[in-house]
Amino acid sequence: MNPEGWLADARRSYDTVATSYADQVRDLLDETPYERSVLALFADLVRTIGGGPVADVGCGPGRITAYLRELGVDTFGIDLSPAMIEVARRDHPGLRFEIGSMTDLDVADASLAGLVAWYSLIHVPDDEIGLVLAHFRRVLRPGGPLLLSFHIGDESWLKTQGYGGHPMNVHVHRRQPGQVAAWLNDAGFTVEAQMTLSSAESEFGGILFARR
Repeated sequence: MNPEGWLADARRSYDTVATSYADQVRDLLDETPYERSVLALFADLVRTIGGGPVADVGCGPGRITAYLRELGVDTFGIDLSPAMIEVARRDHPGLRFEIGSMTDLDVADASLAGLVAWYSLIHVPDDEIGLVLAHFRRVLRPGGPLLLSFHIGDESWLKTQGYGGHPMNVHVHRRQPGQVAAWLNDAGFTVEAQMTLSSAESEFGGILFARR
């Protein structure tokens, strides 16, 4: 699976489902109090190091970006899909959203006070995770928190339809928390906390807090 192949597939797939996806997840945080608490904790961690810009990488239609802004965090969103960014700008006018890839973040070194990847690593192949985490570490300031969420499991499968019945062509990867923590350690992060939960966000989701 070459990088351009999976990236191109992900971009096309989420361009196709952008509007229907946004409709389905728009109010999801209203149903997920534990996830709201996780995001509030992340916001507190950013404030304790003095605040500053935070990137929501793989932001989709911008709901996590907007929620963190409500919590007082200077957050902006980055997503691979131009259609997702268009929806995010439409739904959250006044917030900053940019088209970009987590495999080649166009963000200055050590410029971010924090970074969130909210269920956005699920399509990244195992052999590309190291590259992605290296970019995350590069753009974070020393001491900056990283928040990751992901689906827990051992399997991967090809998703060919989703979000309103539209066609997709993306592999979905479930991972064990221990594996994700090991990748973070290898990338130079310090893992500080991990938890599992089940909610409308994920049947079995993992949350990891790490620090640059």
